Amino acid sequence: MNRHVLLVEDEPNIVEAIRFLLTREGWTVDCHTDGTDAVETVQALRPDLLILDLMLPGKSGLDILRELRGISDFEHLPVLMLTARGQSRDRDMAERAGVSRFMTKPFSNIEVLTAVRDLVALAGRA
Repeated sequence: MNRHVLLVEDEPNIVEAIRFLLTREGWTVDCHTDGTDAVETVQALRPDLLILDLMLPGKSGLDILRELRGISDFEHLPVLMLTARGQSRDRDMAERAGVSRFMTKPFSNIEVLTAVRDLVALAGRA
């Protein structure tokens, strides 16, 4: 597996923190802030990992995830979903939509790195 991540997140502070953290770990990080054309962006960039915010302008992360899981090229794409809403209902909906890992904001740098490493390791075994 290569080390290319697409971060779809609309909060600038989170974008910069995750970009810095993953770039330092050797990842190529592309960022996108709008849900409206996020699926097209995933299709164009073909990342090895997608970090996806639940609440985005234009289209929700859940809708994006459901759409991606319906496309054969992306049905196994590792997806880490971030949300400020940590209710179990949100987690359940994300799991039903096919999320690989769910993380509630705020999170620590080590939590993000651990999740990314775990998802890459799992994808490598698939």
